[in-house]
Amino acid sequence: MLQRFVDAAAVAAEIERVRSLSGAALRRRWQAEFGRPPPKSLPGDLLRRMIANRIQEQAFGTLDRATLKLLDGLARRDGARRGERNLKIGTVLVRDYHGRRHTVTVAPEGYVWESTSYSSLSAIARAITGTVWNGPRFFAVKSAPGSDPPVHGRRRARPSRRNATIRTGEPNLAPVTPTA
Repeated sequence: MLQRFVDAAAVAAEIERVRSLSGAALRRRWQAEFGRPPPKSLPGDLLRRMIANRIQEQAFGTLDRATLKLLDGLARRDGARRGERNLKIGTVLVRDYHGRRHTVTVAPEGYVWESTSYSSLSAIARAITGTVWNGPRFFAVKSAPGSDPPVHGRRRARPSRRNATIRTGEPNLAPVTPTA
């Protein structure tokens, strides 16, 4: 990789210059660094950060291939398995289905069930049941707290406690008032 800057102070000064850019000057700098116009959807602050990152890469080098591959895998996993992100590698999920116990182990590249690797819990649930299932629901995997997407711009409403089970396992029986 070409090293445009050799001195950390010069890199810091160049990044400060990028921070001071705005509007057309910022877009021209992006064009110069990346060879294409900046995406219209990116705000100026993000453009500045990406340009600063490029300056640092050119000066000090980029991450090694193994780290880039790891980060790429994590980024892909996070987007594809939103509800499952709180599962740590090595976690074992157990589900009894039609009198048979199924165990799934969370692996770095996905999941292992019956010595076969799968990319999603849904694929395993489909193999077990023969029908389409939501994998996290089939294995009763709860989302990380606060990761449920908003519904129509608002947070999801809490479920009604009317017919719910109390934490002790006893049914929630409200007193019934006789009607005349």
